[in-house]
Amino acid sequence: MPAQDGGMAQNATQTRGAGANTSGSGRRSPAVLAGVLIFLTVQSTAVASLGTPLLPAIERADRVSLPASQWALTITLLTGAAATPLLGRLADGRLRRAAVIGAVGVMLAGCVASAVPGGFVMLLAGRALQGAGFGLVPLATAVARDHLPQARRSRVIALIGVTTAAGIGIGYPLVGVLALYLGLAAPFWLVAGLSAVALAAAAIFLPESPARPARVDVPGTVLLGIGITGLILVLAEGPSWGWGSAATAGCGIASAMVVAAWAGWELRAPSPLIQLRLLRRRSVLAANLSAFLVAVGFYPLGPLVVRLAQTPPAAGYGFGASVLVAALMLTPFSLASLAASTTARQAARHASPEAIVAGGCAMLITSMIMFLLARAAYWQIITAMAVDGFGIGCIYAVNPLQITSGVPAAETGSAMSFYQLNRTVAYAAGSALSATLLVLSSPPSQHLPSNAGYSTAALACTAILTLALAVSLIFARPPRRRNLISPTKDHASIRREETNERLSPHR
Repeated sequence: MPAQDGGMAQNATQTRGAGANTSGSGRRSPAVLAGVLIFLTVQSTAVASLGTPLLPAIERADRVSLPASQWALTITLLTGAAATPLLGRLADGRLRRAAVIGAVGVMLAGCVASAVPGGFVMLLAGRALQGAGFGLVPLATAVARDHLPQARRSRVIALIGVTTAAGIGIGYPLVGVLALYLGLAAPFWLVAGLSAVALAAAAIFLPESPARPARVDVPGTVLLGIGITGLILVLAEGPSWGWGSAATAGCGIASAMVVAAWAGWELRAPSPLIQLRLLRRRSVLAANLSAFLVAVGFYPLGPLVVRLAQTPPAAGYGFGASVLVAALMLTPFSLASLAASTTARQAARHASPEAIVAGGCAMLITSMIMFLLARAAYWQIITAMAVDGFGIGCIYAVNPLQITSGVPAAETGSAMSFYQLNRTVAYAAGSALSATLLVLSSPPSQHLPSNAGYSTAALACTAILTLALAVSLIFARPPRRRNLISPTKDHASIRREETNERLSPHR
């Protein structure tokens, strides 16, 4: 199987990577490579979530409804969910470098398409292409594991995990200024320029791909793409179709059947798109279950805050804020999530990762309750966003380390792509949840939702986050003397476990 061969190939790759890193040219020095990887993930996440502070402005400029404007977020999540597993599989083989450069190039094309005049349809087309950026997370994680020295590797992997949250708010104030004074196209031109820089950096500084063959499971890719597209379509269109309608039920059932067929195929495929058997590992399963529930629970808060801040006071609530002020209210989330990465890594020396995730869930619940009970002043919402950011930063800092410590090196990209796919689908569910609850709370004769809709959304998110806390506590265990932040020191034992699994008669 590829996993066994990948372990031997990994040793050779690390030897070549170490030689490249210590070369006199400095092109691929650890510090430079780490900076490029972090920049790629921050920039791609920022691009993917760019629609959040612009939702009300898109509604006004393109004269579309609230559910329609939400597609500026949802369509990016949809294409990201479809592209991530494929890019994750390519991350484990000799096409890794080409996959990174290609993903950044597609993202750049999407930014340009969203910036040029063309109306709402062209905007959505560009946002769809920008979803390719989601696949950069497993790609960057695989590069870091293969080519960074042990002392730097764990810190960079943790930061890559956190940047997927921090990128949501980084740069939003600048985006707000550009949109306020130069129009909706200006922010997309900005990220197009940053994408061009990212493309150049990837072409110059990324090391060569490993020699492992890049086997792509085409049937699995097609089945997963169809199934995930159908599920996200149900989540996005459920409010307008009606949750009890034949269209919603039919699409949901058909999509679930396709996903089930995909899972059956993956368990039997010679070179599966995603090694689902890795979910039998406790740390991998814990990371994916908690990440899904956490993502569904926390993601709605950003769009809710943006809409609430820009709602005119005549509605009985809201601040009538500009897009700039609304963007500034998301910045504490990003800053706090970055600060949490250091705290989480230090805590991982003394506590199990599941315990850290449980603590992060408790903070997320606290932030949602704060938003539920106190959102009449700017400082109240800013405080809730900061607490929310610190909680999600703790969780996302340890999730990648849980996964990389539990899978062979040759499966890093595949395992991380499943984790990213898991979160992307959860983001789509959270986005649809917030839009649905607000639409249901809108009086028939009014365009704006009622204030009670925000309370209902906060309560629903609190319930989901409470379930995430319960799951993390179930998986929590006393800390072991194994150092979590050294995720690759037990490759030999992992390979032995893989061999035992293949030889087991109960496979």
